Amino acid sequence: MSQISKNTTIGELLNVYPEAAPILMEIGMHCLGCPSAQMESLEEAAMVHGIDSDLLVEKINAAMQAAGK
Repeated sequence: MSQISKNTTIGELLNVYPEAAPILMEIGMHCLGCPSAQMESLEEAAMVHGIDSDLLVEKINAAMQAAGK
């Protein structure tokens, strides 16, 4: 997976880029291991936490690119 999107689930993201966990945790997504969180899209999770999903996806993709993923 070269880039993620708002439709990427948290589970998919963490499978391909576990280093995203601190990014998610720093914005308040602390239940990354919860079964429901694993199936939640980044857009859904951002909405629940009052975060702009486009900025979240942009930040994660930038971190992935910097890491060569």
